[in-house]
Amino acid sequence: MDTFSTKNLALQAQKKLLSKMASKNMASIFIDDTSSEILDELYRVTKEYTRNRKEAQKIIKNLIKVVMKLGVLYRNGQFNADELALMDRFRKKLHALAMTAVSFYQIDFTFDRRVLSNMLKECSELLHQAVNTHLTAKSHSRINHVFNHFADYEFLSALYGSSEPYRTHLQRICEGLNQMLDEGNI
Repeated sequence: MDTFSTKNLALQAQKKLLSKMASKNMASIFIDDTSSEILDELYRVTKEYTRNRKEAQKIIKNLIKVVMKLGVLYRNGQFNADELALMDRFRKKLHALAMTAVSFYQIDFTFDRRVLSNMLKECSELLHQAVNTHLTAKSHSRINHVFNHFADYEFLSALYGSSEPYRTHLQRICEGLNQMLDEGNI
């Protein structure tokens, strides 16, 4: 039986093309200004924390690739009912994560790195389950790379600490998250 499908071939080509072209300029086609500003701040704080520009670029690039691939899969109706339910749970968990991250910033002495880390890990698991059959092992490792970095206790402690430049980065990230929450984009 011949299983050739131009639709599947086109989808694979889109995902491959996005992998090769994941850059800030390309992402601007798919990502709004507020999201782009948040990504810029995440890059800056990651670069500051890791003291490694190349690693920071790789983390953000992997994040952009994952977001873009999710968009392609979603727009092309590739998710079945169970996967859509998982994606809905992922979206709700991401919304709760954003609200928690902002409240930890706004309300002194409420930050708990375990809470944020666990929420990030739960998001990662939901995402892996939802895209299990759609993405390659390499894409799954990108998801792990991104979520493991942001869920790291030491990173979260530095980000929510009182010292600069982390405090300024966190302020800008939370302002962007607040705007996205207000607009219903998260």
